[in-house]
Amino acid sequence: MRADRLLSLVLLLRNRGRMSASALARELEVSPRTVLRDIDALSTAGFPVYAERGRDGGFELLPGFTTDLTGLTVDEAKALLAAGSAATSESLGMATAFASAMRKVMAAMPDGHREAATTVAERVLVTHGSWHTGPKRIDPHLGRVQQAVFLCRRLGILYASQGNDAVWRTIDPLGLIHASGRWYLVATDAGKERIYRVERIEEISELDEPAVRPAEIDLGAIWERARASFRTRNGLVVAVVLVPAERRDDLVGRAFDVLSESPAECGWLRLEIVFGDDAHACAVLWAMGDDAEVLAPEGLRDLLRSRALRMVDRYE
Repeated sequence: MRADRLLSLVLLLRNRGRMSASALARELEVSPRTVLRDIDALSTAGFPVYAERGRDGGFELLPGFTTDLTGLTVDEAKALLAAGSAATSESLGMATAFASAMRKVMAAMPDGHREAATTVAERVLVTHGSWHTGPKRIDPHLGRVQQAVFLCRRLGILYASQGNDAVWRTIDPLGLIHASGRWYLVATDAGKERIYRVERIEEISELDEPAVRPAEIDLGAIWERARASFRTRNGLVVAVVLVPAERRDDLVGRAFDVLSESPAECGWLRLEIVFGDDAHACAVLWAMGDDAEVLAPEGLRDLLRSRALRMVDRYE
C-alpha cells in the first residue's frame, strides 16, 4: 500500500507542480504527518523532491524530472472500465482507484496533450439522470458543438424547446453534460445560464467570435441546480424508492423519468423517480406491492400507508 501511495505522491507533483503537505494529504487520504514521512522516504530513495518555504511554499520535483507510465493495478483497470459504463467509479467504491489510475495516465502524456486532456475534463461531465423520457435521436450536430466547447467559440443555433417552434439563438458554449444517454449543452444566452438538449438543435452556425466564459465553471453544480428546478415545477412528484434489481424495469417503465440510480443492499437499487402527481405515484407503487419501498417524501409514504390500512380494515 505504501509503495502505491509513494508513486501517487510523485505523480501528483509531476502533474500539478508545487503542492502543500495538506493538499497532498487530502488527495492521498492520509494525514499531513504521513505525507512528510513519505517525502523523506522519497528523498532518501533519490527522488528529486525539494521543499519551498513561505506562504506559497510546498513540495516540488526538480524541473525536468519525468516518469514513465507504470502498470495499472487490477482495481485501477476495473475503475477505468467502469468510467465508461452505466455505473460510476464512486458508486462502485472505486473512486480512489480511479483517481490513482488517471494520475498515471496523465503523467504519461506529453505536456501539450496533458493540457488538452485537462481542458476536456473540465468542460465535459458524464453523470446520470435525464429530465424526460422518450425515443432517443441521433445528435447530428454533437461533433460541431463539442468543437465549439473545446475551442471556446460562440455559436448560433436553431433550437426548438419543448412545445415551441424553433428559433435562432446566439450562445456562448460552456460545457457538455451526458446523462442517461443524452447530451446537454451548457451555455449562456445574453449572459443567462441555459441548458439545451443537443438532439433538439436543428441547425448550427459557427461564429468567428470567442465565447465569453466565466473564470471558473462547475458543471456538477449547474446540473444539480437544473435538476432542483425541474423537481419543483409543474407539480411533479420526486420519490426515492428501493426496488429489487429484477423489478427495476417494471417501475421505471411506468414512471415519468429517473433522476438518479445507485446500488443498495442485497441486490436492491435506490432510484430517484419522477411521477406526474401523487395519484400517479400511488398507482404505480401500489402495483409494485412489497417489491418497492418509498423512502421519501414522507407525504407519499403516508398516502400508501393509509391505503394499506384501509385494505386491512376491509378484509378483516
